[in-house]
Amino acid sequence: MGKQYIGYIGSYTKKESQGVYRFTLDTEEKKIMNVEVAANLDNPTYLTVSHNNQYLYAVSKEGDQGGVSAFSVEKNGDLEKINSQATEGSAPCHVSVNSENNLVVAANYHTKQVEAFLANEDGSLQIPKAVEHEGNGPHERQEKPHLHFAGFTPDEQYVVVVDLGSDTITTYRPKEDVLQKVRVLTLKPGSGPRHIAFHPDGQYAYVMTELSNEVVVLKYHEEEGTFEEVQYISTLPEDFTENSQGSAIHLSSDGKFVYAGNRGHNSIAIYRVKEDHSVEFIDWTHTEGDWPRDFVLDPTEQFIVASNQETGTLVLFERDQETGTLTLLQKDIKAPEAVCVKFLNY
Repeated sequence: MGKQYIGYIGSYTKKESQGVYRFTLDTEEKKIMNVEVAANLDNPTYLTVSHNNQYLYAVSKEGDQGGVSAFSVEKNGDLEKINSQATEGSAPCHVSVNSENNLVVAANYHTKQVEAFLANEDGSLQIPKAVEHEGNGPHERQEKPHLHFAGFTPDEQYVVVVDLGSDTITTYRPKEDVLQKVRVLTLKPGSGPRHIAFHPDGQYAYVMTELSNEVVVLKYHEEEGTFEEVQYISTLPEDFTENSQGSAIHLSSDGKFVYAGNRGHNSIAIYRVKEDHSVEFIDWTHTEGDWPRDFVLDPTEQFIVASNQETGTLVLFERDQETGTLTLLQKDIKAPEAVCVKFLNY
């Protein structure tokens, strides 16, 4: 029997989008249905769902301020706003929550800051404490720090911040909402790291670079909260010379496959994870739209849903769990200015 799963879409609201959208994936029909507004919010480009599915946190813009908004998730998937915390400046571009749902972290591309918010038992957020990054890189877009990811290591002992502007991966030890810097790893100059995803064994991590369009394999030492470089591999064909920028990176939960998004080449690159945790390229799958900003494996991992920001569409693929390859099932599903895609945890 198939089952229906609820997902959410974060978006820009510069044109026709109204905020956070909700959709349903029917695994029996192999179809996405019922894309509708779940919460009216200004530029909720990234969102995350608490591990117990009770709360959703979305980055948001409020006038001249930016911050994070907290919502309770109702049984039918409706969102009820709890509160928001905003400070002067642009909205963050990434948000994560720990499994205890007592700490939320957000990375800000524009303000050079990572913010830590204590979350109360009702899901509401307290005023954040911020740490500011320094540094730059050789690329024209690396004039200052541009934080693009803030999340937790698998054991949640550390917060990892990925900085596109200074080519760095920084680990912090959180003491409540105070982030204490542990170590900084500098990647290849001009690579522009964007997002990181951990292998299920917790001992390796995979970084997507936006500027050099590469997957970087890192060994993770959880005792010290440090990383070391293992491999760099391109996400683009050798003969591709047009503009493309790396976007999202995700792994299958069996640890066998890595998926990486290319905005411009408009594809998802697929890699097999080898025994030593390095990767080998398998295939590219076209996303049937322009500027695939994000994608997500559904709870069964039989499917992948990708979002095309510029065409304002979702696309549904079926995933071969033995080979990792993707087959198109459904395209041109209207989702205005779609950026981030997330499912409830099942």
